[in-house]
Amino acid sequence: MDFQLTEEQQYFRRLVRDFAEAELKPRARHTDEAAEFNWLAVKKMGPIGLLGLNVPEDYGGAGVDAVSAAIAIEEIGRGCGSTGLAIAAHNGLGCGPIVLFGSEELKQKFLPPLATGSGKLGALALTEPGAGSDLAGGVQTFAQHEGDEWVIQGNKMWCTNASSADTIVTLCRTDRSGGSKALSLILVPTNTPGLIIAPAEKKMGLKGSPTHAVTYDNVRVPYEYLVGKEGYGLQHTLQVLDGGRIGIGALSIGLAQAAYEEAIKYAKERHTFGVPIAQHQAIQWMIADAATQIEAARLLVYKAAWLKANGKPFTKEASMAKLFATEVSEKVCFNAIQIHGGYGYSAEYPVERIYRDQRLMTLGEGTSEIQRLVIARNVLT
Repeated sequence: MDFQLTEEQQYFRRLVRDFAEAELKPRARHTDEAAEFNWLAVKKMGPIGLLGLNVPEDYGGAGVDAVSAAIAIEEIGRGCGSTGLAIAAHNGLGCGPIVLFGSEELKQKFLPPLATGSGKLGALALTEPGAGSDLAGGVQTFAQHEGDEWVIQGNKMWCTNASSADTIVTLCRTDRSGGSKALSLILVPTNTPGLIIAPAEKKMGLKGSPTHAVTYDNVRVPYEYLVGKEGYGLQHTLQVLDGGRIGIGALSIGLAQAAYEEAIKYAKERHTFGVPIAQHQAIQWMIADAATQIEAARLLVYKAAWLKANGKPFTKEASMAKLFATEVSEKVCFNAIQIHGGYGYSAEYPVERIYRDQRLMTLGEGTSEIQRLVIARNVLT
């Protein structure tokens, strides 16, 4: 395996970084403080392929390889964590199930507006009040097959992009008898009667990425809005989450990179005992550790993405990348505040926001504990 980026991938990184520097980073503080989704920037993402990273060109997407997609999410996250999470969720969770499992009719109808920015974003609804890590046994949202329709009743929570979305792919129980074939994925347009999106959750960080509870009150959609095979919803979801974990790993690296750069900048400017604090060994060690850990995490994410791009198994590697990158991000962002001292606790400095934003990363798309279970099961079998 060759970790050297191609010229095309290097060009793509520069393209996305320039976009993030111009459109995301200057508004990141406002996006957070106002809890305001950056629609102005997101609408500009369609023409440069950032809303259809994994969508084939035939459906209006960019169709880039998985490594390039990881690069894009990293660079967007480096500019603004809130926007990074929304775009990672849109690409990996909103578009991903349709790309992987959707019928040709679903792809032709829903992917072009999602990928080009002519519509809104996509979302995936999995978690419920009583179902987080235990999707197989905990999902209670039920979809009844009646004639040529699905009738959906239930409640979801922590649905990223729900208020910004045109479509929510929803994990439903379609067989009350239980078992491994009891769940299915169903696409629900957000303008469907009976779909109720609650006000955005008040969160510690990532405030510009709206997250909502969603209620399905006798929601009716056509039977053909089934995504993939009936009864294979859990299997399909786990496959989608494998790819999503690469995205969260990449986003974590972007946040860590942003905090690391701010720490270096501050260490060179701040003086104590007559010299810049960058000359003190304690500061140098924290910066050296950050540089090493970010590079290692990036390589793990790229390896998982490379395996995905080449059609090889990547479940274990995606969990490894997600686990390591998210925990590295936690440490790097923590130390960035330490380097800033008291100023790091002030909202005047970006590291305060970045630290809050990264805190979700070890929780979303499977906690660190779940990642360790996935890794162990793959290693021990």
